[in-house]
Amino acid sequence: MSTNKLEQKMINGSPQDWPEPVVRVQSLSEKCVDSIPERYIKPLSDRPSAAAHAVDANIPIIDLAGLYGDDPDVAASILNQISQACNEWGFFQIVNHGVSPHLMDMARETWRQFFQLPMEVKQQYANSPKTYEGYGSRLGVEKGAILDWSDYYYLHYLPLSLKDYNKWPAQPTSCREVFDEYGRELVKLCGRLMKVLSKNLGLEEDFLQNAFGGEDIGACLRVNFYPKCPQPDLTLGLSSHSDPGGMTLLLADDQVPGLQVRRGHNWITVKPVPHAFIVNIGDQIQILSNAIYKSVEHRVLVNSNKERVSLAFFYNPKSNIPIEPAKELVKPDRPALYSAMTFDEYRLLIRLRGPCGKSQVESLKSPRSMIDSYQ
Repeated sequence: MSTNKLEQKMINGSPQDWPEPVVRVQSLSEKCVDSIPERYIKPLSDRPSAAAHAVDANIPIIDLAGLYGDDPDVAASILNQISQACNEWGFFQIVNHGVSPHLMDMARETWRQFFQLPMEVKQQYANSPKTYEGYGSRLGVEKGAILDWSDYYYLHYLPLSLKDYNKWPAQPTSCREVFDEYGRELVKLCGRLMKVLSKNLGLEEDFLQNAFGGEDIGACLRVNFYPKCPQPDLTLGLSSHSDPGGMTLLLADDQVPGLQVRRGHNWITVKPVPHAFIVNIGDQIQILSNAIYKSVEHRVLVNSNKERVSLAFFYNPKSNIPIEPAKELVKPDRPALYSAMTFDEYRLLIRLRGPCGKSQVESLKSPRSMIDSYQ
């Protein structure tokens, strides 16, 4: 799709429907025994076996147990570990984070049960590109696009004006109650992490939270379901992308690894720690930090023998606040790298294009910063 057409769609608002009939990947998985449809076969350069190969390493694992304890040296060490992980990786795992392991297990198992329900039950919650809320099977509305091997369920948690229990599954019966509690706990955890990131940037501890809108922020959940795939080397569960929002807490499937994080020219397959959250920096914090912290490309592999379920909780700015580099982080030798854009505008850009590596946030770079980068 041309840039002009994208801009026109942004002016007109989100499209009302998908450009083609939606096919549930879970249904394809049950029918396709030996091969996958051509629509899911990635270009050679994007396949898991491409030149950017996997490396036997793992993202940092950080124990938060002493962050609020009595030993200032321990707290300072944890702050430093988080700072280093944000600067060097953009991804890290946290343990002893304060969220109940039982609640985490309940949340993942409840959504696993949802995806095992009959198709006619799930279809009642089919989504559209207007809001993406509900049961979906594609990201982006470009006609003829190569698709990912996954289904998902997307829900708003905050602001309360967007929280609609009618969009939440009625089955399993525990789903709404479990997600309500899960959302409350993760909002609190994100708030604590925002203070840590602010302090590590040399800002007032409430800076990032206030830049996001204070208490009036956005939060949503995307549950990813990756069915078995007969040709996992030809496709991806989720194409390479950086997260468009502020910060993501991922509850991964710790039995079936699949998340890969780009590090230089290589892909690191994340080894999830049981009852850990995988934290990653989103594009909005990259913009606010003037690229001191960077969102990082990641993608998801699929498996020929096992299905996977993961829960991605997105902590985002209020949708209509312009997001731009913090003035405290703009210096003569480091000009503002990005022009201001509201999260609503940015999210629409993402929804129209679908996953596109880091090209989305790079397209926001201000003309002045692009000139400076060539001098």
